[in-house]
Amino acid sequence: MGVLALAPTAIDPTMITRARALRRNMTEGERKLWSELKEFRRLYGLHARKQAPIGPYIVDFVLHEKGVVIEVDGEHHFTPERMEKDQKRDAWLGQQGYRVLRFSTGELAESFDGCVEEILREVGVM
Repeated sequence: MGVLALAPTAIDPTMITRARALRRNMTEGERKLWSELKEFRRLYGLHARKQAPIGPYIVDFVLHEKGVVIEVDGEHHFTPERMEKDQKRDAWLGQQGYRVLRFSTGELAESFDGCVEEILREVGVM
């Protein structure tokens, strides 16, 4: 019987490099939300990942077992061109079985606890 070879990852190595760079350069809102999301494992048994490649995209945060993607949108996301790209991205992620929650950096700054509560409701904890 031969040795089983591990299949190479299906993720493009350039995506992995880009995701690593994004992890190192998170915005203040992303850092604050990540601080909360990483506690989900201890508190609720849910594993969150940050700056994770999914297909052709890198999402800000994902809870794979709940099929929830969380995006933090800065002001550049509110141009017509970027909004159209985000709609296409959200549709593609939806076809893969993910629900996308989007929060603006302003929402996180003004109502952080409310944003976290919305995430908890979406994953079925609240």
